[in-house]
Amino acid sequence: MIKDKSVWLITGCSKGLGRDLAEQVLMAGYRVVLTARDASALDDLVKKYKDAAIALELDVTRPEQAEAAVNAAKARFGAVDVLVNNAGYGYLAAIEEGDEQDVRDLFETNVYGTWNMIKAVLPGMRGRGHGHVVNVSSVGGLVTFPAVGFYHMTKFAVEGLSETLFKELAPFGIGVTVVEPGAFRTDFRSPNSMKQSKVRLAAYAETTGKVRAGLSAAHGIQRGDPALAGKAIITALQAEKPPVHLILGADALEQVRQKLSQLGQEISDWASVTTSTDFS
Repeated sequence: MIKDKSVWLITGCSKGLGRDLAEQVLMAGYRVVLTARDASALDDLVKKYKDAAIALELDVTRPEQAEAAVNAAKARFGAVDVLVNNAGYGYLAAIEEGDEQDVRDLFETNVYGTWNMIKAVLPGMRGRGHGHVVNVSSVGGLVTFPAVGFYHMTKFAVEGLSETLFKELAPFGIGVTVVEPGAFRTDFRSPNSMKQSKVRLAAYAETTGKVRAGLSAAHGIQRGDPALAGKAIITALQAEKPPVHLILGADALEQVRQKLSQLGQEISDWASVTTSTDFS
């Protein structure tokens, strides 16, 4: 459970889920360190919420900027009680189509950026004996689709990081929640945010090609409301025992349940082979 007047540091606040979450947190009476690559995109929120908000320029791929953001938060508000690792983006390509530099850049933001921020806040949280780390993953950190493989790779990594971190930090009184949203009506799938490989192999037209087209066509009509997602995250952290996994969206819940059912069946079907490898 988070404390009243907690200080939140949220990455990637310029648009999408990060911005909606930031506004919901401010409306709930918390103090917020808003961050983005271009801090001027946050001027309206700072003006509206005055002493409860500050805006900082932050590129999460640069450890020195992560440290500077945490230090600035301490100087203004005294501490960082809740870190929300929201900064990230998507990339569409069949595994065979991916560009190496594109994929490395994707990991730098989605995985290493998350790690950079965690390392920056943990000494303070451990010293105070409380805090909460929220890592925004995706339903794509639990299930997979053609054309989204490299994004899945980054979010599966965030899932593993988060589950391990929960076990490591629990003795210090620090909570960890990994958030797995489905499709929300944000800028995430727009051409301005969603990157794609330049290579498009004809062999994948019926798999990755169709997924690419479908994701683009569904932009702007997603079922999820990002403002309600922000409220859901706050509700989860206010609980006596916040969840380690927080799935958001009916579509995500259905996909995860289907994955668990299929995985359970496959495990049962192959149980005799699985156990045949032990020494007698």
